[in-house]
Amino acid sequence: MKKRNYLFLILLLFHSYETVSQQHNVADFENLNLSNESYWDGSDLTGNEINSIFTSNFSSGDYTFSNYYDTTWGLASGYWSGGWSYSNMTDSTSSGSVNLYSSKAGGGHPIGGSNYAIGTNNSTIVMNNPQDLSINISNSTYAANSMRDGDSFAKKFTNADQDYFKLHIYGYSNGSILDSTEFYLADFTHADSSLDYIVNDWQYVELGPNLYDSVQFQLSSSDNGQWGMNTPAYFCIDNVGNYPLSIDDGNISAISAYPNPVKDFISFNNVEDINEYKVSIIDFYGKEVISNLVNPRTVDLSNISSGQYIIKIVSGDKIKYDKVIKI
Repeated sequence: MKKRNYLFLILLLFHSYETVSQQHNVADFENLNLSNESYWDGSDLTGNEINSIFTSNFSSGDYTFSNYYDTTWGLASGYWSGGWSYSNMTDSTSSGSVNLYSSKAGGGHPIGGSNYAIGTNNSTIVMNNPQDLSINISNSTYAANSMRDGDSFAKKFTNADQDYFKLHIYGYSNGSILDSTEFYLADFTHADSSLDYIVNDWQYVELGPNLYDSVQFQLSSSDNGQWGMNTPAYFCIDNVGNYPLSIDDGNISAISAYPNPVKDFISFNNVEDINEYKVSIIDFYGKEVISNLVNPRTVDLSNISSGQYIIKIVSGDKIKYDKVIKI
């Protein structure tokens, strides 16, 4: 099984920064009706019941998502037990399972609308027509705050314990894995602990070009106990499909980094007219080795290893990616 890295996948996008990109059957979940600050998790029991478990499907764009709601212990004790739910909750602050249905990003992706989906361990997306996969991913508030602070079940993440929370993504065709990648929802394994992070915004991820008929998502964590993973096993997705990275990259399209290749310091020009921008450096495996520097004119790369990296530049809801080679 071939391991596809995040850097190679993002490089596929570098030849063009279109201001408007045609959307092809994108799952942005805006077709799913929700009142403000609400969610759907199968508790309306509209699914098909087998042995007290209600199974439902919902669709968005060209994709189908399954939901499982368990009433084994009675209707009053029913709970969302697997698959996907969807939400427009914006509470990125409150901790604990009472805030299970919020994204740490504070809502849906800025491009597309307010709705998004929440996945559990081993959730699967079914492609109604075989196609490749692009997707935006973020932490749930429940998981992110648990890793940040610890709770009655899970530990606070530390660099001393080399903690991580990872999403494994597998693309299938006719039951066989065609490709896979890994995405760190939290990474405290850096030699320099100042580089540790918990994802709190939307991140763009792809699998390599293939005709997938389904994609499975598996979670793993450094924090495990007698009954399995202690870290809350939830993550959020939005904009599944051929979706533009931004509808208008505005002034940040003019930002360029030099020199390239670079040995020590990389600098940025054409930033004078931008009120605020943030720069992150992403390595071969999708880890942010430098995170969210605000309005830097130069960035010190002397302490990172030689190789290819991605420069991510964010200004408001606009995003630009560039490639840099560290020598």
